[in-house]
Amino acid sequence: MTTDPSAPTERCFVLLPGAGGASWYWHRVAPALEAAGHDVLAIELPGADEDAGLAEYADRTVATIGNREGVVLVAQSMGAFVAPLVAARVPVDAVVLVNPMIPRPGERPTDWWGATGSEPARRAAAVARGDDPEFDLERDFLHDIDPQIATALMDHDGPESDAAFLARCAFTAWPDVPIRVAAAADDRFFPLEFQRQVARERLGVDVDALPGGHLNALSQPEAVAQYLLRP
Repeated sequence: MTTDPSAPTERCFVLLPGAGGASWYWHRVAPALEAAGHDVLAIELPGADEDAGLAEYADRTVATIGNREGVVLVAQSMGAFVAPLVAARVPVDAVVLVNPMIPRPGERPTDWWGATGSEPARRAAAVARGDDPEFDLERDFLHDIDPQIATALMDHDGPESDAAFLARCAFTAWPDVPIRVAAAADDRFFPLEFQRQVARERLGVDVDALPGGHLNALSQPEAVAQYLLRP
């Protein structure tokens, strides 16, 4: 039997959710990755567990990966605080951060907001749009999601414990592998220009703009899947 050299190499996409830890977040993206012939692990994190911090999140992810090869580690939002901890313990071929909170070594999620200036950036972007700068869940977080999917999200999404927000991201450096950062062009929570600045400062990379808002794996799953499938 001959092998088609043009056929894509099978990869294992490990999908980390953001705050709340619900693997359901990726349910509209995962089927497209599987249909392309890849293994997919959507990780369920114990977001509500007050005894579980970033280290425990990494433990669960590493245990789920096992001895799989060809790992592409994908992290949404706060999941970016878990990604470097996992990459320090298992071989990964690439890291993809989607609308991420990009950490510095030793940083706590609770300190990230002030260190990056995310809230002033969010408020300034709201004013520029002509919106009230006070955060509104429907307008600023769920605005581009189908109402039925948004309702289901509320059923699946849970609270995020203080244990994770207060835990230090105990890594020394990002892995020496390709790292891509995708930022949604209509993200009203982490505005695009803010993400460009943070990605340059913390990773030395430019972001790739994708359609949709902060939860674009729910609102623009095709675009997110196609981005992840890039070589």
